[in-house]
Amino acid sequence: MIIRSLRYVWTSALAVLSLLFFVSLLVLVIVGVGWGVAVCIAGLIAFVLHDRFQLRRLLLWTREPIGTPVPAARGYWGRVFAEFDRRTRQSYEVRDRLAHALERFQSASQAMPDGVLYLSSDDTIEWLNARAEQHFGLDRARDLGAPVTHLVRHPDFVRYLGSRRYGEPLVMHVGRGAGLTLQVQVIPFGDDQYLVLSRDISQLERLETMRRDFVANVSHELRTPLTVIEGFLETLTDGLDDFAREDVHRYLTLAHEQSGRMRRLIDDLLTLSALETGAPAPVEEDVDAADLMREVHKETELLSAGRHAVTLKLEGGGVLHGSYKELHSAVANLASNAVRYTPAGGNIEMGWRLDADGSGEFWVQDDGIGIEADHIPRLTERFYRVDRGRSRETGGTGLGLAIVKHILTRHQADLAVHSRPGAGSRFTVHFPSARITQD
Repeated sequence: MIIRSLRYVWTSALAVLSLLFFVSLLVLVIVGVGWGVAVCIAGLIAFVLHDRFQLRRLLLWTREPIGTPVPAARGYWGRVFAEFDRRTRQSYEVRDRLAHALERFQSASQAMPDGVLYLSSDDTIEWLNARAEQHFGLDRARDLGAPVTHLVRHPDFVRYLGSRRYGEPLVMHVGRGAGLTLQVQVIPFGDDQYLVLSRDISQLERLETMRRDFVANVSHELRTPLTVIEGFLETLTDGLDDFAREDVHRYLTLAHEQSGRMRRLIDDLLTLSALETGAPAPVEEDVDAADLMREVHKETELLSAGRHAVTLKLEGGGVLHGSYKELHSAVANLASNAVRYTPAGGNIEMGWRLDADGSGEFWVQDDGIGIEADHIPRLTERFYRVDRGRSRETGGTGLGLAIVKHILTRHQADLAVHSRPGAGSRFTVHFPSARITQD
């Protein structure tokens, strides 16, 4: 297209010059040499002035705001102006496409869960998204063009950025106490430019801490009964004939109790693992709330063995939609805890209430030892115990309330705990109306 346009311009110019010389020659023949030369010179001057005039119009047009119409002209200058107009429009289209692509890219970068920060060769900030502002405490409107190390002064970050060795990401802690833990990766690109990606790994770090604590707790909980069983068996193996039958029976009974404790712990671990790993929920069924409470009430009386006054209060009926096995496990866990932490002669009340708005609640209340307020928020953590010594004496695994929490979450239910030291505790499970059908 450009070659054709240039050919057209040169051809047109040559045609004009040829016409000028032809006219000059004609004047020279008819009028005389002087007039012919004068006409030729005047024509050349007019030709040059016309081209300079059109060239000036073109230059003035280039200084006008974008979108100003191209000047009108005839002949080859019209073709020149048209070609410039076409090229300009193409440039605008390319610019608009690039601007649109850049806008889409920036929008995508803004939507990313990770922080994105562009640095120039001298480490000044060229662009950043909102997540990077949060991670590094920056302000896009204020900090663009500023050296990043003047604003992010964390020693590990400054050292990492200056090292120019970015094979491994940097893990840095931002803020004090429960601050952010960031994983920062620098990626060189372009002409000595750098892309800084930051990711909040605080939750992953907390999960890793929980995993380490979990392994340590399980190891500790299993080591104690194993040590007891191993000690009894070693004692009996080395000197069975030296012990009376009653002593042998007592040792074996204690070993059996410790093995039962390990079995309960393993069963609870398997149950909790199934709940936490998102195992498919059991098939839901219609569970008669009153019948469920009567069943758990009987089991609680057997567990108490007459040491407590266990009463049952039912205020309305209703059918719960859920897993009978899981709901039974949750209520039974709360009831067994009441028996475990209520001294002999105490009172335990269990109940079910159907509220006017269609919701309902279980509760287990006792007048036992109670719980300090600062312990209540952590009761559903795995292996968390208010009194470790008493829990082991009563056979607790430290997983019961963690199991209860996950079961209730699967049934859209909430657990509320109210307790005072020396005045007992009340555990209330509230179910939404969507989980209940009235009789």
